[in-house]
Amino acid sequence: MNFSLEIGLKTDLSTLPNIKDVYITLLPGSSYKEVANKAKELIKLERNAVPHFPARSIKNKDELKDYVKMCKDFGVKQVLVIGGGAQPIGDFHCSLQLFETGLFEDLKIGIAGHPDGSPDISDSELEKAMIDKKPYADYIVTQWLMETSPIIDFISKQTLPVHVGIAGPAKITSLLKFASIVGAKNSLSFLKSNAGRAVDLFKPRKPDDMIEKIKEVSQNFHIYTFGGLNETNKWLSENNYA
Repeated sequence: MNFSLEIGLKTDLSTLPNIKDVYITLLPGSSYKEVANKAKELIKLERNAVPHFPARSIKNKDELKDYVKMCKDFGVKQVLVIGGGAQPIGDFHCSLQLFETGLFEDLKIGIAGHPDGSPDISDSELEKAMIDKKPYADYIVTQWLMETSPIIDFISKQTLPVHVGIAGPAKITSLLKFASIVGAKNSLSFLKSNAGRAVDLFKPRKPDDMIEKIKEVSQNFHIYTFGGLNETNKWLSENNYA
């Protein structure tokens, strides 16, 4: 199995597990230059840095051009192009517009998949967006899920490899919070139905069962570390995943 990891700008790189593919988020209000420089640091550590390119957080084509150039100059070979959850700060409102600039030549490209839906776009619009984006992409990274049926159904409909988003070990209280933020409908319902016992709320929930059920249809898993890197590192080590 192959694992990738998602980090933020403040992540201490000395605490990273032995995972090659490391994605860097570009959150609303952050600077793309900081993300590019974080990618540079990762590459110096011989990691495959995968910066996010969220359309709604990029002002215009000139800024996009500079961001792409910085990344390529630093040795980036792979990117994740997404819409992003913020309101547009400039000319772009969807990832398709970024692709149409033609600036991602010679880069391996991932796009976002939403088996559990999105708070920012209807299901029918999501389906159309996926059809429009696929010709530009090499693979799909999904939002994180807690239920297996939506992701298995999603994978069955795809022609591109799917990297399944999973939450690293985290308390149900933390997962409920993040599920509410990203609008993961089925995962939110699943978590609420499993949060009845007080002991469950404070015990880190691990993704082992989910991996076991999904590994027959995908060997690629993308980790969101809502519970922190320490818990994720411990879990990866215990299972000989890294």
